[in-house]
Amino acid sequence: MENVPPPAEELAILDRELVRLDARRAQLLARRAWLLTVVQQHVAPPPQAARPFAAPPPDAAPHSVQNLLLTLGGILLAIAAIAFTLVSWGHLGIGGRSAVLGAVTVAALAAPVALLRRTLTATAESLAGLGLVLMVLDAYALHRVALAQTRPLVFAAVASAVLAALWSAYGLSLQRLRVPLPVAVLTAQLPLPLWSLTAGPGAPPMEWALLATASLDIAVALWAKAGLRPFAATGAAVTGGWALLIGGAQSVTADTPLDALAPAGLLLAAAGVALFAAWRSPSAAVPCSVVAGLATIAALGAVARASVPEGWWVLGYLLCAVGLLVLVRTASPRRLRPGLTAAAGAVHALAALLMLPLVGLTLAGPLSTTDTVWSSATGPTARGALGVPLPESGLTASPLVLLIVAATLATASRWWPSPTATRTAAPGDAPDETTQHDRAGAPEAPTPAGHPAPEPGTPGTPPPAGPAEPPAGAPRTGAPWPAWGPTTGALSGPAARPDRRAAAGTGALALAWAGLFVVPPALDLGYVATLTLHVLLTAAALALAARPAWTARLAPAAVPVALACSLAGAGSVAVLALATRPATFTVLGTLTAALAAAALAARGPRAVQAVLACTATGFATALLGAVAAAAELPPHRAALLILAVPAGVALLAARLGRHPVALPMELTGAAAGLVAVVLAAGDRPTLALVLALGGVIAAGTAVRAERRPAAGHLAAVLFVLGTWVRLYASDITTPEAYTLPVTLPALAVGVLRRRRDPGSSSWTAYGPGLAATLLPSLVAAWGDDHWLRPLLLGLGALALTLTGARLRLQALLVLGGTVLALDALHELAPYVVQVVGALPRWLPPALAGLLLLAVGATYEQRLRDARRLRDTLGRMR
Repeated sequence: MENVPPPAEELAILDRELVRLDARRAQLLARRAWLLTVVQQHVAPPPQAARPFAAPPPDAAPHSVQNLLLTLGGILLAIAAIAFTLVSWGHLGIGGRSAVLGAVTVAALAAPVALLRRTLTATAESLAGLGLVLMVLDAYALHRVALAQTRPLVFAAVASAVLAALWSAYGLSLQRLRVPLPVAVLTAQLPLPLWSLTAGPGAPPMEWALLATASLDIAVALWAKAGLRPFAATGAAVTGGWALLIGGAQSVTADTPLDALAPAGLLLAAAGVALFAAWRSPSAAVPCSVVAGLATIAALGAVARASVPEGWWVLGYLLCAVGLLVLVRTASPRRLRPGLTAAAGAVHALAALLMLPLVGLTLAGPLSTTDTVWSSATGPTARGALGVPLPESGLTASPLVLLIVAATLATASRWWPSPTATRTAAPGDAPDETTQHDRAGAPEAPTPAGHPAPEPGTPGTPPPAGPAEPPAGAPRTGAPWPAWGPTTGALSGPAARPDRRAAAGTGALALAWAGLFVVPPALDLGYVATLTLHVLLTAAALALAARPAWTARLAPAAVPVALACSLAGAGSVAVLALATRPATFTVLGTLTAALAAAALAARGPRAVQAVLACTATGFATALLGAVAAAAELPPHRAALLILAVPAGVALLAARLGRHPVALPMELTGAAAGLVAVVLAAGDRPTLALVLALGGVIAAGTAVRAERRPAAGHLAAVLFVLGTWVRLYASDITTPEAYTLPVTLPALAVGVLRRRRDPGSSSWTAYGPGLAATLLPSLVAAWGDDHWLRPLLLGLGALALTLTGARLRLQALLVLGGTVLALDALHELAPYVVQVVGALPRWLPPALAGLLLLAVGATYEQRLRDARRLRDTLGRMR
């Protein structure tokens, strides 16, 4: 059922809709007119038709050629004036000299006035530059003629000040000239430093002269017109930088607090100037506040450095940086916070870097005591274990420095918001001053009274126009300083800001652990106390790596750092524990149990659990090695004890099944088994036993379906190797008597398996049994001088090869063919040597060359044959 309104109401609805449509049409028409004007301004002029007899275009624009000619002319005139002043000066009297230079200078400076009225700007610039050079020559002439007794530095200081003032007045009077004012700014850098070099009464020190010059440059950069700001800013950076370098050098060489007060005052004054510049210029707030923060820390730290004992100066500077951070957090404007925080952070980072060598020595120092394993009853002290003599005063403050930096980072991680949080203003913060540019948007369309314009974002409404860029060459208003760095304020949004909170928390965790780890050498603790503290720190790091939830709030990314700290600490304390026998067993046992417990209790990533399990396996191997050494077992006997590790790992892996940690643990156990093989290599019977036991472990592992292919082949290889080694150790000259009884049952088992599973591989069915006889017989045949064994071996290998080719069995074909070829090579080698010795020496290379030519000529055919052979072997079972 439709509800049709009354005619009067429907008429009112239609009138309202028509009014809206008229308003929308007026807005779109206004937008279209504005877009047409924008498009017409950016459309390139149509190309002119080519004229075949027209003159070729010039190689350079007329204004460029004009400027080049005027510049060259001004340079030539300046050179001529200098030559006249230096060479031909003596041919004129005092009146002529003054008249010539004065007239030429006045003419050169007055000519731009008339030229600017005729809009000949380039010519006026050239003559103005010539006039500036002539004024310098006038000053030189004045010193040579009238003021020859004046000290050169004094005259240069006064002359540079007068010239800077005159050029400034000249440039301000003729503001269309671009040369005089920048030259005046650059010349103004000289008076105060030159006055300082005079070392006369009342002359300021060089650092203060440079700082005063930098202050004047900052004033010019803040309040002068835009064209002078880059020159003034560069001058401020150069002179202020040298002043800070001189003040910093004086502060670090001061012997007493009184001697440090003078450079500290200079640095504080420089910090005040930099803060003023940062406050007045938003674009330079970050770099200027960084300089101010560093200067303040250097000033206060210099006094603290001269007041504390040697070795504690890093702590003095660090405490000043901490104080600056507190001030920044509590009572600094928002605009200055990024730079001041960066300055304090740089000092914290430098302090931590200076302490890292001691951390490295504490971790790696015990390696220097490995030549005295179990040779001491008490063990070395903490400083004796460093291996490098260090001054006592430089060690005591190291833990405090690291712990203070860690505490600062932990506090900072609570200050910084998470990446997903938006930036909110702190209480009492004033909004930043930002420059407002004119917006060149489309004109607003007139709307009827009582009917608002459509809101942006509705269908059919164009987006609002953005800020238009100023024309090329036009200066931007509201920017009082050249852009030296990013503007104040952090970017909002998770994509624009890195996760500084997590980084700070992770760094705090690492530095806190390092600070506690260097406490023993800092306090020169005893051997037992050092071991106890290091083991406890390693266990604590293991706990943090195993349970990420404990550090998720402070340091979400702390698991890799905690894992690295725990592994480094475990390795260091394990090596340090080798000094005494009780410490070795206690520390290795404790670490093995702690690592195993951490692996079992780990709730983090599987990779962490696997690393902990593998490390526990390694320490268990080391513990068993220590037990063997304590029992004074020879290396080949210790190998049998080491085999307990892969056996235990195999049992544990069978319990774990397809757990991701099982495979890394088994590989680590295999590495322990390889260590056992290396230890048993000196005794052949024991080596055979170790190989056989390894085969038993591998065979037990092959019971599991997921490990059967790799472990089964490994078990076969180990059993065969064990058999060969045992035969070789027993000086058996007829190995067939021992291998054939193994080969025949193995081949029978293989035949039964092939009948049950025709698709099974011949390598699995017949490979172990054939290799058990063929390979030992081949080794024996190569060392046998009689002909019977090689003949029987060759006949047997030939039979296997033919059988494999007939039945398409890969194992028989490959093993038989390889053994047959090697056996034939052994038998034919003496005759081949005799034939080669009887041939001319050039014949073998020639035959080799012919062979290569033949192969190269039929390369494609040979390649196809090789591929066919590969495919044929691949299709065999």
